[in-house]
Amino acid sequence: MQTCTLTEIDWPQFGESAPPPIPSLAEYEARLSATRKAMADHGFTHLLVYGDREHFANMHWLTNFDPRFEEALLVLDANKPPLLIVGTECVGYLPISPLWTAGKLRHERFRSFSLVSTPRGDSRLLRDILADEGIRAGAQVGCVGWKYYSSAEHPQGEHTLDVPAYLADTARELAGFKHVRNATSLFINPDTGLRTFCSPAEIAWMEYANILASEGMRRMLFNLREGMTDLELGRFADYNGLPLACHPTLKTGLRPIGLSGPKGDVVKRGHRMSANVSYWGSNCCRAGWVAASAQDLPAEARQYVEAFAGPYFSAMQEWFGLLQIGRAGGELQQLINSRLPFQTYGIELNAGHLIHWDEWTSSPVYQNSAVRLHSGMAIQADVIPSSPTFGSTRMEDTYVLADESLRAALRAAHPASYARCERRRAFMAEQLGLELSQEVLPLSNIPGIVPPFFLSPRLVFAMR
Repeated sequence: MQTCTLTEIDWPQFGESAPPPIPSLAEYEARLSATRKAMADHGFTHLLVYGDREHFANMHWLTNFDPRFEEALLVLDANKPPLLIVGTECVGYLPISPLWTAGKLRHERFRSFSLVSTPRGDSRLLRDILADEGIRAGAQVGCVGWKYYSSAEHPQGEHTLDVPAYLADTARELAGFKHVRNATSLFINPDTGLRTFCSPAEIAWMEYANILASEGMRRMLFNLREGMTDLELGRFADYNGLPLACHPTLKTGLRPIGLSGPKGDVVKRGHRMSANVSYWGSNCCRAGWVAASAQDLPAEARQYVEAFAGPYFSAMQEWFGLLQIGRAGGELQQLINSRLPFQTYGIELNAGHLIHWDEWTSSPVYQNSAVRLHSGMAIQADVIPSSPTFGSTRMEDTYVLADESLRAALRAAHPASYARCERRRAFMAEQLGLELSQEVLPLSNIPGIVPPFFLSPRLVFAMR
């Protein structure tokens, strides 16, 4: 039987990647076709896909367009080319969409989507635009925001919308309250959502993003020094200007503030530290102590490895063993619940979740979940223990589940990306004792690497 131990290794070098190309026009047309089929299956005549700077992922997946500064609305029906309604500044950004450049995406400027106090008055009312798109009495309208709700959360259930009130009110005025429903699940439901089935193009982008994020984390950990500020340390992430999936965090101290970014705190031996780097399609996070060994920890925390971080790593070995196509998500949750009980490990969130262009898309992993993991899922190994004594530990990176067909397609379209995934899986098994199914593609360049003491980053956990 294997046990968790600390071992010294040289962190592997898997290489870097150039940005992969934008998906083809044919892929965007296929996404629209799949969306129209899902609309028909759910009885929708129209979809209103809302987007803003924070909630962009569904619109971006459909068009490659994401709102900058402003709001936007994509109107989709069964027959006409989609209509993208944008504010003033977003008009110049339309060529980012292959659909628009090919003449297969219409647009209209709606001044109220622009920033407050910018010129108004020379665009049509939203009501008139939507009416001309056929939204009227009898239309069945799906509104897509970024969440959907059960009747247990709100008595109106599927009629609960998370788009701005002026948009919801207008759609309800035109079609009738009962004919306007939340349709976000078409894209993010963990079992059937369109964005939970990643294509080779999406996987290649996610791998590129994960390389950037994980190499940034590597640089931060290997350049960590006592006496520097968190602002100085954060520079080693080497942010390159690509859009972020969530705010980068970097926090240190005896009781650091959760989700805090760098703010000038001094890095001190014997303090906790955690950080993440997250580009679209990635999030790389590590948590541990500013220490060279357990002797640097406060007296009450010196059993950090034996009593907290080591058992976490052992549980994650089992978690990876369950990470297989066809496995019910509830099995992963039950494993973590039993191996890392809440009273000791304080795990509040799901024992893993899906990621896409948004950092948290949804999750098939929850108590008693019958949702089965399927090919194309991009999954975060995001199990977050927390203790008032020991702080936390983490090995959060992205893994894609891919059946034989998807692996073959990725290998043909992006051979270098696929080869790196194969080498990462071999490293995890041979050096860390973390066995993964052939179906699992690790995207991070530091997969499964957990150094408990950040001043000794080569000292990492492994199963032996």
